[in-house]
Amino acid sequence: MKQQTELNRGLEERHITLMSLGAAIGVGLFLGSATAIKLAGPGILLAYLLGGVIIYIIMRALGELAVREPVAGSFAEYARKYVSPLAGFLTGWNYWLLWIFTCMAEITAVGIYMQEWFPQSERWAWALGALILMTSINFVAVKFYGEFEFWFALIKIVAIVAMIVLGILTIVVGFGNGGTPVGISNLWAEGGFLPNGFGGVLLAMQMVMFAFLGIEVIGVTAGEAKNPKKTIKKAVNNVFWRILIFYVGALFVILSIYPWNEVGKDGSPFVLLFDQLGIPAAAGIINFVVLTAALSSCNSGIFSTARMMFNLAENSEAPRRFARLSRNGVPALATVLSGAALLVGVVLNYFLPESVFAIVTSIATFGAVWTWAMILIAQMRARKVYGTAEFGVPFFPVANYIALFALAGVIVLMAFSESTRIALIVGPLWYAVLIAVYYARGMHKETRTLKRASGE
Repeated sequence: MKQQTELNRGLEERHITLMSLGAAIGVGLFLGSATAIKLAGPGILLAYLLGGVIIYIIMRALGELAVREPVAGSFAEYARKYVSPLAGFLTGWNYWLLWIFTCMAEITAVGIYMQEWFPQSERWAWALGALILMTSINFVAVKFYGEFEFWFALIKIVAIVAMIVLGILTIVVGFGNGGTPVGISNLWAEGGFLPNGFGGVLLAMQMVMFAFLGIEVIGVTAGEAKNPKKTIKKAVNNVFWRILIFYVGALFVILSIYPWNEVGKDGSPFVLLFDQLGIPAAAGIINFVVLTAALSSCNSGIFSTARMMFNLAENSEAPRRFARLSRNGVPALATVLSGAALLVGVVLNYFLPESVFAIVTSIATFGAVWTWAMILIAQMRARKVYGTAEFGVPFFPVANYIALFALAGVIVLMAFSESTRIALIVGPLWYAVLIAVYYARGMHKETRTLKRASGE
């Protein structure tokens, strides 16, 4: 049988839209929001709005590139082509690592959620089970993977919408509160809307930006979309607004009904909300939903890391065997490598169960900032090459510079928190190792040879 050499274009518009939602609506919202609320109080709503504007600019930049050049390597390929080969190499491996750490956060969350039902169980065992399940799913043909992810993501989207509706009924007519409207006074009752000042909002931005991590998976799916130009454009325009509604709407309801200083003391704010309303059965359902949300985001993460590894291998920036595809068009060895790397997350859950979540989310956010910055820079460089674009960044290039400044601010803010400071050590060390490997393997010489051969 002939060896398949190209990824299958089996993803439809509905798959890509729900996959991007599934990747971005995960542990950052359901569990990480508790950490952010402790820092910012009700002002977390402002933090998500600010973060949303930054992400919108980044997504439009990515959309412009992906519509013009829909490739599996996405932003790594754009960085390689429009910035430098080294930038592409760093971006590809950086994205692989950040999703490894993000998936570690997701399987950690699975362990936390399962302990709600089985308090005496070991968190690491649930994390291992989730890892095996999600890695196995990624071996199926991409069309079936997309279908699986579509329904996985749909569960949590429907649940969030239902929660927002029920929450509004509680606020307005007292549903679940004996007919007494709760109102929205909790938004300012406990120390005001900004109980820790605007500084608290800024300190929460790291977790806020982590929550948005995953929305850029739209670019990675371009290589397997049936009609990439139409699909990517529509997905970029629609997904951002939906996510913003889900995040701000859901947290507005939670913070209106539940005092901010009581949120997240034990588990997910979404589970605690229904306990507060006296609906324990609904709390169990929400626990199931947030569990599927973590699995869904991890699923998208393994998909993304495997495709990025495939692209790196195609460009001889990873061992060529990782560019091999299975009979159904899946980069099998790349998927196995990503799953194996996630075993580190299981080990961390065994030895550091209380601190692993903060560690892996901060490192993932550091990597996300690099990825997003490279998207913005590559789009600016690409615009110089092909001029105007029918689908681009509003207020270009001023918006790009504003977003880049904001991303730099997120990195600076990490230095002010002990729990996120580790990312400022691990991140630069990872780039130093990658740069050393790049020059030690002579990749810079190969690039110059290729340029001479092509007459550039």
